[in-house]
Amino acid sequence: MEPLLALRGVSKRYGGVQALAAVDLDVRPGEVHALVGENGAGKSTLLKILSGAVVPDAGDIRFAGAPLPTGSPRASEACGIATIYQEFSLVPALTATQNIFLGHEASVPGRGAARRAAMRARAAALLTELLGGADTGGTIDPERPVRELSVPERQMVEIARALSRESRLILMDEPSATLTEQETARLHATIRGLKARGVSILYISHRLEEVLGLADRVTMLRDGRLVETLPVAEATLDRLIRGMVGRSISEHYPKEPGEPGELLLEIRPAEGLPVRVHAGEVVGLAGLVGSGRTELVRAAFGAERWAGLTLRWRGRPIRLTSPREAIALGIGMVPEDRQGQGLVPGLGVDVNIALPNLDQEAGGWLPPGRLRHLAAPLIRDLRIRLADPSQPVRSLSGGNQQKVVLAKWLARQARLLILDEPTRGIDVGAKQEMYKLMNRLVREGKGVLLISSDLPEVIAMSDRLYVMRRHRVVAEPSGSAKSPEVVMAYATGTEA
Repeated sequence: MEPLLALRGVSKRYGGVQALAAVDLDVRPGEVHALVGENGAGKSTLLKILSGAVVPDAGDIRFAGAPLPTGSPRASEACGIATIYQEFSLVPALTATQNIFLGHEASVPGRGAARRAAMRARAAALLTELLGGADTGGTIDPERPVRELSVPERQMVEIARALSRESRLILMDEPSATLTEQETARLHATIRGLKARGVSILYISHRLEEVLGLADRVTMLRDGRLVETLPVAEATLDRLIRGMVGRSISEHYPKEPGEPGELLLEIRPAEGLPVRVHAGEVVGLAGLVGSGRTELVRAAFGAERWAGLTLRWRGRPIRLTSPREAIALGIGMVPEDRQGQGLVPGLGVDVNIALPNLDQEAGGWLPPGRLRHLAAPLIRDLRIRLADPSQPVRSLSGGNQQKVVLAKWLARQARLLILDEPTRGIDVGAKQEMYKLMNRLVREGKGVLLISSDLPEVIAMSDRLYVMRRHRVVAEPSGSAKSPEVVMAYATGTEA
């Protein structure tokens, strides 16, 4: 079959980093082609080249038999390529409808109010198709500003925007990373429907089980180079991991048991169970997206209000009105939206690491030499892939950006770390590093409060576990009750 997309010898270098080295790839019509590899393997760079955001240094790219223009997002879109990036590219002040049709409003028939009404109706239909409709509680008001939507809802708007263009090839960079199991199943059904209509999908995911269940073929990249492309029927989990990282990973969750010490933080909502985190333990917080997990921990960090919430820090009642007060106590937080809330993307890696620590420096500023002295050991210990510590953090891969968020709290010597979806959008190898870091924090006597939508992960990596439903902590399962089936029953309200 003649490929829809064909890349031959595509290369790209950023300074001293070879992001892609003579990569060959082809995507067939009506195919779901998965692209896997560790963070920094070159996956996102390849997508940016195809979307027109980045110009390759060398190589040939053909789409539908013709040369693909590079360096022009509009040209890529005109050819029939739509892109869903790992980090959101929405305009927060605009509504969901306006974001979905931004830049191609003229594709909707009508004028003025009639066109706006048609866009609203089309946006509502796309979002309903993706989310399952009112019967399942899956609805998004197409007239709500995007800034008012949750992270999973914003992801749905991104996907709807790509679908609205009726593209021949859709590039998807971790589209399911923030979705619940139900939302992911809906996304997969949508992808299979697109495939049946002849639309091709180039799909990046770190969820390897997802790749095995969804893709037709899979291509592995390592250090910017092609490892192999094979039919998914010939792929196994171990073969994919070995191709991505150059070794077999038999233990997915290398949890070391903690030894609880001093009670650090007690979070007591007006209703439901209190959440307690001791030094020397990982406490998990499970629940479906929308259950209130993020809102609760943000309130415990002083970043959000929660009516009736009381907090105690090391046995003393506290009232937090800002993150600054939580940081001064010794609390750090890795938020689920790392670019919007955890980093200043335009500043250097070293500056981002230093930001929470400026109050500890004379005069509240750090000269360049001190910046590098503070950042260098953390960059080395966390294996952050970069060309220079001063390069903008937005130029790093998603997994390396996540490490930078962690590094600033390690530099601060925080006693308790709140990790909200810390492995979202990072690869298998980087996840192993994250788990080992949790073990290290526990060994050092620090406390960890972990939120994860990956149920096996939050169960396996927690010493103790709480479950939330409808903004209430409803259970603290332990022993044999600390199982995916029991936790899901509590999260959905179907427990006996």
